[in-house]
Amino acid sequence: MTAYIIVDIEVTNPQGYAQYKELAHATVGLYEGKYIARGGATETLEGDWHANRLVILEFPSMEQARNWLNSPEYAPARALRHQYAKSKMLLVEGVG
Repeated sequence: MTAYIIVDIEVTNPQGYAQYKELAHATVGLYEGKYIARGGATETLEGDWHANRLVILEFPSMEQARNWLNSPEYAPARALRHQYAKSKMLLVEGVG
């Protein structure tokens, strides 16, 4: 079943984060993932959630999403994200 990784990212170093974006992008497709949204405009419709930089990734399954997140290919990019941004990330299973 399709799964989505949703990440709310507060970039603390834009130059360093640019390196992350380059490395991360190249790894997503290796795990059959694709970007659904990446840093576009957001609008809070209810509640007090004010997203920073919102990214949504789609994978064929929760297992495949976890495989990407914990992969050796993504590890260098993940380290950069932890260095140059603060992230909140969750994995959600799709419907049907």
